[in-house]
Amino acid sequence: MSSDRWARFAYIARRTRLFQFGLPFFVLVIGGSFGMQHFAKTRYEYRRAQMLPREVEQAGLTMRKPGEVTLEKEFEKIQKMDIDNWENKRGPRPWEEKF
Repeated sequence: MSSDRWARFAYIARRTRLFQFGLPFFVLVIGGSFGMQHFAKTRYEYRRAQMLPREVEQAGLTMRKPGEVTLEKEFEKIQKMDIDNWENKRGPRPWEEKF
C-alpha cells in the first residue's frame, strides 16, 4: 500500500508545476541566503585591520597627523603644478624587450 501512495505522489509531483519549478526555486532562495550569510560573516571576520601607530613606527614608517593633510591643502598643491605642459611617455610592455 505504501508503494501505491509513493507512486501516486511521484505522479502528482511530476505533473504539478509547484513541485517542478516552485520547490527548486524556494530551495535555492533559502539555501542561497544561508550561503550568503556564511560569506558575509567570513568577509567581516577576515577584513584587513588597520595598523596601530606603534606598529607603524616599528615598521619604520612615519604617519602624518590627521589635521596635517586636508583636501584644501592637496588642492593647493595641484593648483601649483603645471598641468598644461606635459609629455606622454609610453611604458614598457611585458612582451617587449627591455633596453
